[in-house]
Amino acid sequence: MSVSTPPILDIAREQVLGRGIGLDQAQTLEVLRLGDEHLDALLTLGHEVRLRWAGEEIEVEGIVSLKTGGCPEDCHFCSQSGLFTSPVRSAWIDIDALVESAKQTAKTGATEFCIVAAVRGPDERLLSQVAAGIEAIRAEVDIQIAASLGMLTQDQVTRLAEMGVHRYNHNLETARSFFPQVVTTHTWEERVSTVKMVREAGMEVCCGGILGMGETLEQRAEFAADLAAVNPHEVPLNFFDPRPGTPFADREVLPPADALRAIAAFRLALPTAMLRYAGGREITLGDLGAERGMLGGINAVIVGNYLTTLGRPAEDDLDLLHELQMPLKALNATL
Repeated sequence: MSVSTPPILDIAREQVLGRGIGLDQAQTLEVLRLGDEHLDALLTLGHEVRLRWAGEEIEVEGIVSLKTGGCPEDCHFCSQSGLFTSPVRSAWIDIDALVESAKQTAKTGATEFCIVAAVRGPDERLLSQVAAGIEAIRAEVDIQIAASLGMLTQDQVTRLAEMGVHRYNHNLETARSFFPQVVTTHTWEERVSTVKMVREAGMEVCCGGILGMGETLEQRAEFAADLAAVNPHEVPLNFFDPRPGTPFADREVLPPADALRAIAAFRLALPTAMLRYAGGREITLGDLGAERGMLGGINAVIVGNYLTTLGRPAEDDLDLLHELQMPLKALNATL
């Protein structure tokens, strides 16, 4: 028995695929409410939109934590908060280890390496470490450098731009209306302020968040609209992975079908953005689900491990991209 096409998919095909205009909040909610019987058609449309408006190449990125743990913020999903009883403890890595990590990332064919720190915002020590790390990496590795160092002042934004930081990551994490249930030590508006300063300084904006922390479908659609409003170059999609010792430790993992629906919905809301697989995809989707997501709108991946959780081996992701005949974005002819 054939399944009739829901009107929202016809609208999305004309509006998004045909004209490159992303779905608005109400339209995105309609997509998120589609039944499982429409999931394959939705993923197919997401893939077509990605190919037309974001290109066929896949960007590969590696990340490393320069400073892990001991963060003063209370993001309820995060094991790096110093306010919780999670097993993660504060630690720094040295410049030599940072360079070695960048080298290993480049060997996978990645074009970007992101330096991350678990802080509210960088102090002078951290900025000096980042500057020294960037200089050391550039001396030995041909790779673009991104950073994620929390909330910034205007002076710090300027300094990072002068260091040559290519892209800055600062996630909104979730919808504005749900944010106070996730973080209480700073506001959603503070995060948006950093994002706007980064864009104005000429760096690319990497801004996404985490799906499945307990937000409603309405808030998930709101989040997609929030992201569209800041117009990021890249949107990392993380899927909630409960961490021991955090306030959200007992929450359930997002069902795979809901995660796949969200991937396609966010692609339709953000047709030109780089939509990156990030943390939690392994526990939420597994190998088969990850493949379906790659064919539903994703066009970038983080390879290897994340900040405090294990990812898939980089070789497995690269093999998957090869099997799907997805070309890797190259920084230069040697990659």
